[in-house]
Amino acid sequence: MTNTNAASHAPLKTLLSLRAAELTLPASSGPVHILKGIDLDIVPGESVAIVGPSGSGKSSLMAVAAGLERASGGEITLLGKPVRDSNEGKLAKLRRGRVGFVFQSFHLMPTMTALENVMAPLEIARQKQVRERALEALVTVGLEHRLTHYPGQLSGGERQRVAVARALAVKPDIIFADEPTGNLDSEAGTIVSDLLFNAASAGGAALVLVTHDRALAKRADRMIEMLDGRIAN
Repeated sequence: MTNTNAASHAPLKTLLSLRAAELTLPASSGPVHILKGIDLDIVPGESVAIVGPSGSGKSSLMAVAAGLERASGGEITLLGKPVRDSNEGKLAKLRRGRVGFVFQSFHLMPTMTALENVMAPLEIARQKQVRERALEALVTVGLEHRLTHYPGQLSGGERQRVAVARALAVKPDIIFADEPTGNLDSEAGTIVSDLLFNAASAGGAALVLVTHDRALAKRADRMIEMLDGRIAN
């Protein structure tokens, strides 16, 4: 699957850059400092695994990097654009057609078929050949026989493969995957992780993977260890 976005945007040396990124959230007992001075760069085509114990800030790091959570301090640049002070509309426009997401809980629309779930972000991005591209993505993940099935009719592994297909269909520059195998058994998890790494590599997309699975993390080009809200390595 070739990344067509590279042809329509000037090449970027760095897809994602964080400088002294902070995240502090209010709590009844006082402010909670979740991320503390994070510096990180992601370049085109590389895979990066973010690991660490529960509560170390790894999922928060991904959320802040992708603009899903507003950073409290520091500078964050995604696809050459500042993230921290951008409003939701600008962030949505920035990510549209260039960023793919895969979450642990699938996030599929229950009233839409597998094909319709994959078509949705393509339609939102006003891309061409929506059905053909969605079908191509589902063939890539081996679900051409499940096109008209609804999420409730699919196994957990199949649902996550639909989610992977949805992320890949837009031919993104960068894919964020938060515990993509966390709800799957070993066999289904291996299938999904193989799909993510192989498809990201084939499409030239960077992959940012949050996982508690060290074996999975070792497949990445680089592993980042989070500890108490900081990068430990």
